[in-house]
Amino acid sequence: MNIVFVEPAFPNNQRQFVRGLAEVGATVIGIGERPADWLDDELRGWMQHYHQVASVTDVPALNAAVAWVQDKVWVDRLESTIEAHTMAVAEVREARHVPGTSVRTAWLCRDKPSMKQALREAGVPTAASTAADSADAVYAFADRVGYPLILKPRAGAGAADTMRVDSRSELTSALASYGKKGVASIAVEEFVEGHEGFYDTLSINGVPAHDFVSHYYPNVLDAMRSRWISPQFIATNRVDTVADYVELREMGQRVAHVLGIGTSATHMEWFFGPKGLRFSEIGCRPPGVGAWDLYSAGNEMDLYREWAAAVVHGQPSQRATRAYSAGIVALRPDRDGVIRGYSGLDEIQSRFGQWVIDTHLPPEGTGTQPVEAGYMANAYVRLRHPDYDVLSGMLDEVGRTVKVHAG
Repeated sequence: MNIVFVEPAFPNNQRQFVRGLAEVGATVIGIGERPADWLDDELRGWMQHYHQVASVTDVPALNAAVAWVQDKVWVDRLESTIEAHTMAVAEVREARHVPGTSVRTAWLCRDKPSMKQALREAGVPTAASTAADSADAVYAFADRVGYPLILKPRAGAGAADTMRVDSRSELTSALASYGKKGVASIAVEEFVEGHEGFYDTLSINGVPAHDFVSHYYPNVLDAMRSRWISPQFIATNRVDTVADYVELREMGQRVAHVLGIGTSATHMEWFFGPKGLRFSEIGCRPPGVGAWDLYSAGNEMDLYREWAAAVVHGQPSQRATRAYSAGIVALRPDRDGVIRGYSGLDEIQSRFGQWVIDTHLPPEGTGTQPVEAGYMANAYVRLRHPDYDVLSGMLDEVGRTVKVHAG
């Protein structure tokens, strides 16, 4: 099978999808933005051909590249795994008559108000929301729904440029901030109180072949606001044994059906609180922040290869063992500047060393990244353990003990 894979080199874990495809027997043609001689020998060795374009989100350029490939070989699939690429790739996929995620599905997964409207019409609980192209539309929604509200760019990914506002004055300030950044259209939605997590699948023809449930501590907006917090998320190994996950898994299946997701990775953010279970963000792509590495470590499997098997052969090749829960704790520098050193690492290694998956500890002199840059922006530690509650306590201890000193 000939697979065209979009952007094999960046971010770094993209190479794992290419590796998986090569290992299950696909012929891989890469299309990306980096010059071919920037790619290392290993990555080039997994691909039969690499084609450079100025931008993989430039639809005419991407379409021309895929057409060039189709002149040489039959293209069975055109795949991408990055949120920002999904719409352009879907448009080219339909223009070139290649099977895969449709423009409709990609649009619904990128445009948050349209997504939520489609889900509400199908009876899937989600927050009240609207798309707004003017301040008047935002104020009208606020008068109707009340505060708090969540604001975000319509095609945003994750928590990027997401704001919570609790009053009209905060709303006015937020709108001014978006205006300065050139954001012309935003999604506005009701704030849903509750615990936050995500439900991810690798689906084949719309049916989950593998699924995973993760929990945020604390919720994402809180995590992205406070330097002193060492936020974490944990992928539980109790997916098949806890009754509370039945509703989540059933609703995830309904979401995939409503949005038309077929053979694809999915990422679904959810809240559970006084109003019950609500879905928030849906993506027809893998999660970010290294979640698939945690799923692989927790389930003694290679999920990148499983994705490739789904794309190429239409079936999984492994079972998820649910042997471990796996999690990450982000470690923030104590101030902006450059990293000067670490403390507490030896203590954590002596206590939890056998459960450490890996660590990322940028060397002294590395410039720090801002708090809002995310879980993997600075230092982090990833662990696994057979008991979810024990793992949660271990991650708490890492966050309290390991300090990143900057100056």
